[in-house]
Amino acid sequence: MATSIPNDIREQILAQVREGKDKVSVIAEQHGISSRTIYGWLSKGVSGGNRDWLDNNRLRKENAQLKQMIGELMLEKNGRKNQND
Repeated sequence: MATSIPNDIREQILAQVREGKDKVSVIAEQHGISSRTIYGWLSKGVSGGNRDWLDNNRLRKENAQLKQMIGELMLEKNGRKNQND
């Protein structure tokens, strides 16, 4: 049987997630719940505005991947340029 988590504890957990210092899986383990539970709260907007947080987080990860790709392409381009000099 699933245990109901009080709203104040949910808010504390979600605040930890929003800080972004730890992965959701680490936070979930600290509190003895599943990552899926936390993502469920976020997607349902348990504390309002959390759907925006999910979208923001997804965009932040995508942005980081794109920056990495650009960096790799620049290094590759500069390597070719140096070889031609």
